Amino acid sequence: MTDSAAQELDERCFLSAQSMPNLKVSEHFQVLKLLGEGSYGKVMLAVHRKRGTPMALKFFPRQSTSLTSFLREYNLSLSYCTHPSLTRALGIFFSTPTYYVFAQQAGLYGDLYDVIVSEVGVDEECVQRVMSQLSGAVTHLHSLGFVHRDIKPENIFLCDSSCRWVKLGDFGLSRAIGSTVRAVWYDSPFCTPEVEPAKEAQTEWDGTEEEMEEIWITVEPCIDSWALGVLVYCLLTGCFPWEQSTHDDRGYRRYKEWFDSEVEKEEKMRHCEWRGEEERDCYTIMKENQRNNPPPSQFESLSPLAMTLLKELLHPEPKHRGSPEEILSYLGGPWLTETEVEENRKAEEAEKEARKIREEGGVEEELAREGKRER
Repeated sequence: MTDSAAQELDERCFLSAQSMPNLKVSEHFQVLKLLGEGSYGKVMLAVHRKRGTPMALKFFPRQSTSLTSFLREYNLSLSYCTHPSLTRALGIFFSTPTYYVFAQQAGLYGDLYDVIVSEVGVDEECVQRVMSQLSGAVTHLHSLGFVHRDIKPENIFLCDSSCRWVKLGDFGLSRAIGSTVRAVWYDSPFCTPEVEPAKEAQTEWDGTEEEMEEIWITVEPCIDSWALGVLVYCLLTGCFPWEQSTHDDRGYRRYKEWFDSEVEKEEKMRHCEWRGEEERDCYTIMKENQRNNPPPSQFESLSPLAMTLLKELLHPEPKHRGSPEEILSYLGGPWLTETEVEENRKAEEAEKEARKIREEGGVEEELAREGKRER
């Protein structure tokens, strides 16, 4: 699957390279405004002059972008991003004297980063709505043989103001599963702990960058799982759980120590079924574990259910990391402690009311009394 996916993408790139036209942007598009920019280039909102279709034009400077990388991102987005929550290219690509350009679906409401309130986060219902969509989108991408490798709020685009439809975009770092890439450390909580050796090599090396021994890693879906776990935390709290996932980072070190103490219970949690009586039994176990071994202080606002999900996605060992699809098993329950407390309060009130009715003669008598009062 992996070899065929990579080979098929390479073939598409080769064929499209033979037919890429040279166009003048102003003759074919009315450029309206800047949607975003970064190290890759910039994205402009535009309208096709003949079709009247709104779209996003993604500009890659030719001076700093290879034709191969441009065509890889374009063809991957065009041919493989067939899930409704993946940003898809529109079949328009061309070059100008200074840019390579392709058109893609436009996220007219900004990106996810814009709606995250610092140290507050996003409404819990909205968080679960977003993660449900991303779970499906990333699982779909993995099923086609590719890993995104750059999931973060800035790369998740909004199709409405309430996050009822979001799209994961920016496939510049996406690679086929099983391919090897040079391990590059970057200072971000989204960077996986398995590339920490690359940071150590950079820190210890005294020579030039060209002479430094390269460390290679295999591209696996677990890279995206880690990023989704960090994203869940970020959306729920408006913060990051740590600055970087290395042992010299205090926040990550505390998490790793807590995680290691939880490992012996993990197998029991993994086999829990989220249905009926088994769901309650499993959740009871979660709460007991969290009372007996409280997570680090940066996680104190998260419920046992959310912490169990994060243990799956943020497993320090990549081969044991949960898949994006597992997020679906955790939807519907409380992810924040305050939500759990409120749900328990409502449940207790309902139980008190039910007990009161039973003590006063049962449901049938209560309904009969209600009927007499109405007559």
